[in-house]
Amino acid sequence: MYKNNNNLATLCLLLGILLLTAACSGGGGGGGSDPDPDPNPEPPCCVVEPPTGTGALPDRAEHDNAFESAHYAGSAECTVCHDHISDEADNDVSIGRDWSASMMANSTRDPYWIAKVASEINKHPHLKDVLNDTCSTCHAPMANDEAKKSGKTFEILGENGLISASNEYFNHTMEGVSCTFCHQMADNGLMGTIDGVSGKFFVEQYENEDDRPAYGQYADPNGAYMVAVSNFNPQYGSHISTSESCAVCHDLRTPSLDEEGQLITDVEEDFFPEQMVYSEWLHSDYATGGTKEKTCQNCHMPKAEGEVLLATEGGGDPRTGFSKHTFLGANTVMQTILKNYREELGISVEPELFDRSIALNREFLRTAADLQIVATSLEGNKLTTSIQITNQTGHKLPSGYPSRRVFVHFVVTNAQSEVVFESGKVNSDGSIVGVATDKDTSQYESHYNVITAADQVQVYEAIMGTSDGDVTHTLLR
Repeated sequence: MYKNNNNLATLCLLLGILLLTAACSGGGGGGGSDPDPDPNPEPPCCVVEPPTGTGALPDRAEHDNAFESAHYAGSAECTVCHDHISDEADNDVSIGRDWSASMMANSTRDPYWIAKVASEINKHPHLKDVLNDTCSTCHAPMANDEAKKSGKTFEILGENGLISASNEYFNHTMEGVSCTFCHQMADNGLMGTIDGVSGKFFVEQYENEDDRPAYGQYADPNGAYMVAVSNFNPQYGSHISTSESCAVCHDLRTPSLDEEGQLITDVEEDFFPEQMVYSEWLHSDYATGGTKEKTCQNCHMPKAEGEVLLATEGGGDPRTGFSKHTFLGANTVMQTILKNYREELGISVEPELFDRSIALNREFLRTAADLQIVATSLEGNKLTTSIQITNQTGHKLPSGYPSRRVFVHFVVTNAQSEVVFESGKVNSDGSIVGVATDKDTSQYESHYNVITAADQVQVYEAIMGTSDGDVTHTLLR
């Protein structure tokens, strides 16, 4: 169904006229500028209110976002100068405020991630060291890297785990994917290769903290004030604007186990492709030199309008082409949970910032695919409609971790606006009527070229399988 070059899928539906489609937790697409979104946008059909909490666990502590260490610093060290900035259209493009409500900033407060780590370690305790390292490398990169540079071992969970306030790397951990990680990540010539993906980033170690770089997208930065205030030295780094810098964590292969719990292979190239967003882009029309060339940043960090003065202190000239730090994506369900349970999850971000990010992401999702009715015919009492879906992202739709789906919601109404046929109806709990997986997790919904019944639903999602061919929802097995 998916064609890599032109990204077309054609579906013939009998008995219906397409009224609505939805993308749930899928990948994003599109690009360009995004002024402040409609504060009350029409939600997609599949928005489901997350369940209320049980109150069974103690609230997680807030962290100190102004921490300083030998290799890293918290975001407050940066936002003191890089927030409260606007573009020429007077849009707020504050770096910290945009980032703070993104999934990048909240990568370790994400309760789904925490639950998944706990589940995998519980199922495979003999691999807990591998899991603790692998799962923190990209979700808590500053903690992972600082601990390794200091020769320390760590666990994510437990009484003194990384997400515990008693851990010496708690602040590093709870900053998620933060400023001084991304902007210190250096190009060692391996980015985009097998030795530069799956969390194999390179951050240099410096004896003098004033030598620590802050790589950015602009040449000739005015760095004296920043060095004096933050002990980071702004430098031009062309790699910061390339897809290869994203590949470090968004091409990820993980080991797989057989029925006896043994590694199927120790050859990394043959590991399970947990997510291959960069590789999908590399083989798409959006890759460098392609007919629709765009980098990850072009879509997920769209440009501000006109010139932007990047800092409120320290001088410097206004810059054009500034990449906003909105990190547009699709996981608005999790962002809603983070907003609703800020106290329980130890989040200090204002609800309004989550609301704005959620609205931007839902607008972004609407650019992910084009859907067109290409043919409709009526013979007797049988209505046939063909639709064409064009993927407008630079990767598969959906992409990323295999817990996401895109589906077609197809409705037929009569002259009285009564529903006479519906495929893809969403239940209140987020499950979809007729989808095999939602009734039996050992099954999956087939793809269709023709849909003739309400319990047939066109679903696009990755299905993980064991080495024996059984459907699984466990990453390692």
